[in-house]
Amino acid sequence: MPIETGQTVPAATLKQMTADGIKDVDLTAMLAGKKVILFGLPGAYTPVCSTSHLPGYVAEADKLKAEGTAAIACISVNDPFVMAAWGEQHGAGDKVMMLCDPDAAFTRSLGLSLDLSAFGLGTRSERYSMVVEDGVVRSINVEKSIFDHGSSSAANLLAAVPA
Repeated sequence: MPIETGQTVPAATLKQMTADGIKDVDLTAMLAGKKVILFGLPGAYTPVCSTSHLPGYVAEADKLKAEGTAAIACISVNDPFVMAAWGEQHGAGDKVMMLCDPDAAFTRSLGLSLDLSAFGLGTRSERYSMVVEDGVVRSINVEKSIFDHGSSSAANLLAAVPA
């Protein structure tokens, strides 16, 4: 069963490429006491992820952070080298953290894994976005299809922010 609003994000250690090499990111520590946007997607360099999903968060990062978001993190079942290169290509820089879930353990713990073997991708992530406050899911949007990106987009999260 997928994670729902009001539930605590499961503990996980994700990976991030830094100037000093691969770094472990303790998700529980990262979320503690902060409002963070996590968004997951099927894979770096895949069509919808590259043309719409990640670029939307990069473009809207300043507006999302102005609304009180401490961090925005893109999570994919890829390796840290791929995530770093993809993030660099899209100008993620300090706007969007590029985190990987190399063995899909975190994605499975969320109940958001799917089998994309038919596309040659194996186990991957559903396309989703969630707003997390102090480790608790405040809102979550999971797309009906991996080809959709409207409800999990940065634009949708901005539209949902009260005026």
